[in-house]
Amino acid sequence: MKPGATNLITDVPGLRVGNAADARLCSGVTVLTADRAFTAGVHVMGGAPGTRETDLLAPDRLVSEVDALVLSGGSALGLAAASGVADALRQQGRGYAVGNQRVPIVPAAILFDLLNGGDKGWTENPYPALGRAALAAAARDFALGSAGAGFGATTATWRGGLGSASVMLPGGVTVGALVAVNALGSATVGKGRQFWAAPFEIGDEFGGLGAARAYPSDLPATKLGPQANTTIAIVATDAALTKPQCTRLATAAHDGIARALVPAHTPLDGDLVFAVATGARPLTDPGPDTLFLGHAAATCLARAIARAVFLASQWDRHPPAWSQGG
Repeated sequence: MKPGATNLITDVPGLRVGNAADARLCSGVTVLTADRAFTAGVHVMGGAPGTRETDLLAPDRLVSEVDALVLSGGSALGLAAASGVADALRQQGRGYAVGNQRVPIVPAAILFDLLNGGDKGWTENPYPALGRAALAAAARDFALGSAGAGFGATTATWRGGLGSASVMLPGGVTVGALVAVNALGSATVGKGRQFWAAPFEIGDEFGGLGAARAYPSDLPATKLGPQANTTIAIVATDAALTKPQCTRLATAAHDGIARALVPAHTPLDGDLVFAVATGARPLTDPGPDTLFLGHAAATCLARAIARAVFLASQWDRHPPAWSQGG
């Protein structure tokens, strides 16, 4: 298997991603959307999630499609970014039809970056405006590393960030991942620079250092301190999936978090994965097809996590960016 043309989640045709960040705030927002509503599911494995409208993504709920997904910094305050996105979509005539009204469906998830050194002394919540700006910037090409929801993110050992990756399956189906990495744990092995996700690297997309020669048996590094945590992600495909199948895809994709971050899914992380299906390519054999889609989503997400840390910009705060390491 090989990546798509840009090695981004937007290699899934029809999807667009936009970022907005405030350097003084040291936080930001990332929005995934498309020209038409798309099927989505979600699965949460972290012990401290912050979400909006995720209950409606359960397989037995009425609404089957959403208009956008939002990843944001700001902890619970960042959930307001989805309101800015919903307002802008409503002005565009988007949303679930109820009589003569349109109600945009915009599920969201947040990470905690309130104690990363940025100026959080604002009197008016900045996240609705950041959400609007991210939606307005949505395009096929978008920045990775210190961008969008990953702008102020950290891990136990390196600066976190925004990552993405894609893969083309033999039958022509595309799978992609988008992630904001702000983990309690680390994306690299022990005190070295090799990534936990190295076995899944394609080419040198996150440095080409290969796997570590030894793996520590003692307790892993964590940031059990004031900076707080959470890794939030979206996996996507152009396969035609139902909402229950999207839920299963999101569940399988969590393996990618566990392969790329150690420890993962802790009581102090809000680890969450949304899954998106645009429906352009019907499944030929649902059993095997969904199995391999789940595997592809997990490996894509592992690669995207490593790329987020690898591409983070240098800064003058702790922890340093991976590029500032020895």
